Amino acid sequence: MTFVIFRIWFGMAHAPMLCYILAAYAQVSALRTQNASTMIDSKKIKRTIAIVCFPLLTLGAFGQAAHDKDRDKDKNQDDPQAAKLIVLEHLWNEAQVNRDQRALEGMIADSFVDTEWDGDVSERGKFLADIKDPQFKPTLVAIQDLKVNLYHNAGVVTGVYHTKGSYNGKPYDHLGRFTDTWIFADGKWECVASHTSLLKK
Repeated sequence: MTFVIFRIWFGMAHAPMLCYILAAYAQVSALRTQNASTMIDSKKIKRTIAIVCFPLLTLGAFGQAAHDKDRDKDKNQDDPQAAKLIVLEHLWNEAQVNRDQRALEGMIADSFVDTEWDGDVSERGKFLADIKDPQFKPTLVAIQDLKVNLYHNAGVVTGVYHTKGSYNGKPYDHLGRFTDTWIFADGKWECVASHTSLLKK
């Protein structure tokens, strides 16, 4: 099965070369022949080549685009800056569990905006104050399935999060998805926006 897929991919990737060879063959055949019947056959060959080559070229273009997309995706995951963002995300989690306001201050920008799963929106000041709230008692903040997309001086991290703890004496256990947007400025990464959506409450 793998061999068949490779042969199909190889054929699509080299479709332009194949079509060029077929067209050249038809042209040479036409030049070598002088009688009318052979010229007619040559025209038929050219029409057949056009019919065959059009879908080949179309499939080849789509195949190349998909290949380039996968290559760029893998490149993002292996980029050193992507690795730094993943480390920062884990440090963020530790800071939340330990209610370490100072650590979080160094990770978020002055323009930071946090949008919670319930629609509550917090700017930098309120977000940091909530971390220090004695009624906020997290016992678990974990993330998984992280993906990083880099755009020049920006990075977007997505993944799944799981949080447990209590707030105002009421226990909570949340499972959801998150999106964090980071900007690289003045030699460091800072988070400018964070958004969470609930999968399970």
